[in-house]
Amino acid sequence: MSTQQEFSFTRSDFDRVRRIVYAHAGIALADSKQNLIYNRLSRRLRVLGFDNFDAYLSYVEGAGHDEEFTHLINAITTNLTFFFREIHHFEFLEQTLFPQLMKLNAESRKVRIWSAGCSTGEEPYSLAIVAKECFPDNWDVKIHASDLDTNVIETAKAGIYSIDALKGVSAERVKSWFLRGSGANAGMVKVKPALQSIIQFQQVNLMNDWPWREPFDIIFCRNVVIYFDKPTQQKLFIRYHQLLKEGGHLFIGHSESLYKVSEQFKLLGKTIYQKI
Repeated sequence: MSTQQEFSFTRSDFDRVRRIVYAHAGIALADSKQNLIYNRLSRRLRVLGFDNFDAYLSYVEGAGHDEEFTHLINAITTNLTFFFREIHHFEFLEQTLFPQLMKLNAESRKVRIWSAGCSTGEEPYSLAIVAKECFPDNWDVKIHASDLDTNVIETAKAGIYSIDALKGVSAERVKSWFLRGSGANAGMVKVKPALQSIIQFQQVNLMNDWPWREPFDIIFCRNVVIYFDKPTQQKLFIRYHQLLKEGGHLFIGHSESLYKVSEQFKLLGKTIYQKI
């Protein structure tokens, strides 16, 4: 590491961070992340007044410091997202899967979706928009949205975004589903209550027990498993398979694959899988 850095951050310090993060969240930090981790955690050292990483990490691992443990996990997770990311997934929902569910679930009129790794909320709100446009009002559609990072969950719950965040959203949808801010809130938008009413946001660690027993029709877990090693991915997809309804659908990110990870799903195309 450079001698110009404010704090010494040795390979031993980095390996210690990696062990903490892997044990808690299953996230495998690559060697290339050392500078990134230094930059993000240095802020926590300044806030708490520590002058070295060894003392800070001992503090994090000490009893009664759960809040700082959460700060550490929040600092190292990446939350790049935007509305209707990988638009082909939402087109598949609108044109194919939601019409199928209208027939399959006609008796119960109920649909359950999980956005796992929802970040700041753009994904579940995109799901909610398509669901609201496709399903009649008398259908019971619920989206459970979860993330490890408590900060992004709070942002998602608020549903307030810069107008620039809507670049990938059609003008018609912006008008239908967002409220424009004025005065001090000019340049900002807020999602309409109709969308928020069908989404439940909560902090969930994918490595721990999950709070749901009711099976899901659809699980979105996109750009999440790239942070996990193969054994962790394999365990995770076994659990997803168990929590999906028969014939349920799993959506993963464009850079992800179930090749040599799981044989319990069939590929429908463009990182869309179906439980078998």
